[in-house]
Amino acid sequence: MAELHVIGEISHGRGFPKQSLFCKWNLQFGNNWKLVSGKQEGQTHVISSEFDGDCKWCFPIDVHLATKGIQGWPKIYIQIFHLDWLGRSHLFGYGFVLIPTTPGQHTVECYTWRPFGTLRQRFVQFFLGGGPQLKNPDAIVSANDRDKLSTEAMGTVQFKLNVIFRHFSKFGVEY
Repeated sequence: MAELHVIGEISHGRGFPKQSLFCKWNLQFGNNWKLVSGKQEGQTHVISSEFDGDCKWCFPIDVHLATKGIQGWPKIYIQIFHLDWLGRSHLFGYGFVLIPTTPGQHTVECYTWRPFGTLRQRFVQFFLGGGPQLKNPDAIVSANDRDKLSTEAMGTVQFKLNVIFRHFSKFGVEY
C-alpha cells in the first residue's frame, strides 16, 4: 500500500474582523484511504494578538495515511470561531484545503467564508452575536450545494505542511 505522511502546523489566521479566535479542523479522505496514525480532527487554543492582526496558533498536525488508490485525496476542512467576552463562541468562517499532491515543504493559504444570512439574521448577529451556520458542514467540501449559498469572505488561515510519499510509484506517480 502507498503511504502519505503529513507533518506540519496550522500556522496562523489573518484578516478576521476580531481577535480571540480558535480553529476546529477535520481531515477528510475517500474510501480507499485509511488513517494509520495521528488524529483525524482537533481544535486549537484560543489566541489573540494585540500588536498585529495575526492569531498565531502554531498547532501541530501529524498524520500517517495508507491508500489503495489516489481517489478521494485527503483534505482538511476548518471552522474558525470567535470567543467573545462572555465566553460565547461565534462562527467566523469555513474553509478547506487539499493536502498538496507533491512531496516536500508547502505553505498553503485557506480562504474562509461564512453564510451571509438575511437582513434579520444580520441585525441579530450585530447586536446579540451568533449568526447563520450550515446545518450540514459536509457542504464545505462538496461542490454540489456550495454555489447556492450566499456568503461573505472572512480571513485566511495559513498551513505549513511537509508531505512525504512512500510507494506511490505503483500508481504512476513519479516524484
